[in-house]
Amino acid sequence: MARQGQAFAMACLVLAMALWGSSFIALKFAFAELPTMWVICARMALGSLVFLLAWRWRGRLDYRPGDWRYLLAMAACEPCLYFIFEALALQHTSAAQAGMITALLPLLVAVGASLFLRERVALSTWAGFLLAVCGALWLSLVGEADAGAPAPLLGNFYELLAMLCATGYTLLLKLLCERYSPFILTAMQAFVGALFFLPLALAGQSLPSEFGVLGVGAVIYLGLVVTVGAYGLYIFGVSRLPASQASAFTNLIPVFTLIFAALLLGERLAPAQYAAAALVFAGVALSQWRGSAPAPASAGILD
Repeated sequence: MARQGQAFAMACLVLAMALWGSSFIALKFAFAELPTMWVICARMALGSLVFLLAWRWRGRLDYRPGDWRYLLAMAACEPCLYFIFEALALQHTSAAQAGMITALLPLLVAVGASLFLRERVALSTWAGFLLAVCGALWLSLVGEADAGAPAPLLGNFYELLAMLCATGYTLLLKLLCERYSPFILTAMQAFVGALFFLPLALAGQSLPSEFGVLGVGAVIYLGLVVTVGAYGLYIFGVSRLPASQASAFTNLIPVFTLIFAALLLGERLAPAQYAAAALVFAGVALSQWRGSAPAPASAGILD
């Protein structure tokens, strides 16, 4: 039974990664027709509505004094700051390149666990981290500006900042999911995100007088499928598996992003970018060699 439970948690994580990979493409569609902050606010609001309607099935809620700091910090990291940086990234770089930067997340989690949780990190993990960073920088530097990626270097830098926010989110999540159900944690992200992005949307661009079906459909997909589904599946997986094992699944996001970007956006990476992407994955693989990646789990998770 325990093995079956682990297999189910892994299946949930794979599905969550597929949904997150598709979110880069959905955001591209949405941003092409609607103002950025309105897209994110509507996404959070739709997710919040789902959780309000299903509140009776909220599950475990064991609040302890001081937890509000961790809960707010988690929500501030993701979705608040994370979505701002991701939105900026996708305005400047391609969905395929942004997806590749997410391969750094497991390594960033390991480094964060070492610095803030005093967990031991093997030399192979540090070497893999440096190798993957070099690959990510190479990927950015060889990217050429085009209509879909007017400033790839800047866009990839924003995506890296988004990954740093996801790292903070990850390191807080494992702690919190011991006392709160995946429903509660995902719902709080949606509620805080909606409240955070509403004034930003109101202060920014006004909504266009006409809405395209593709843009609206993308927002609905992001709100109902990604915000509710992907985050819920991911938090469930983290609650059932060590965080180090769960965070390793994020390496699948670039793969799914490349597939969806090629099928739906017609995006392609140049040969040098494929080599840079291979360097990123080589660094990730090196960091996992002989199980050297620590369990960033004791503190814990990433559109």
